[in-house]
Amino acid sequence: MRVGELARRTGVSERSLRYYEQQGLLRPERTPGGHRDYGDWAVDRVIRIQALYAAGLNSATIARLLPCMRDVDGGLSERGDEKLVAELTAQRHRIDGLIRDLLRSRDVLDEAIDTASADLAR
Repeated sequence: MRVGELARRTGVSERSLRYYEQQGLLRPERTPGGHRDYGDWAVDRVIRIQALYAAGLNSATIARLLPCMRDVDGGLSERGDEKLVAELTAQRHRIDGLIRDLLRSRDVLDEAIDTASADLAR
């Protein structure tokens, strides 16, 4: 499929897809005319790249992680190393902290909502 089709199927802009290619995250084949040609595997890969960016990973970390993941199901292959595992573990701890902070913020909002609701009932 061409870059425009991949963009439509994933909801990711063509510009982002070209950036992913520049960063080594996405490697399309080329047609004889030089156009990018992506296989069906690229849809899952782009969705996975988006999820990893959303988790706060940068493109260099994602580039190191992607070869460890199978395109078909996203499962891990046997290509990780200790440095990558340590970096991913640190990212996991960072995300856990963000979740704790968000839960605390939600609790504060719940209290504010309860207080405001009680004031309205008077």
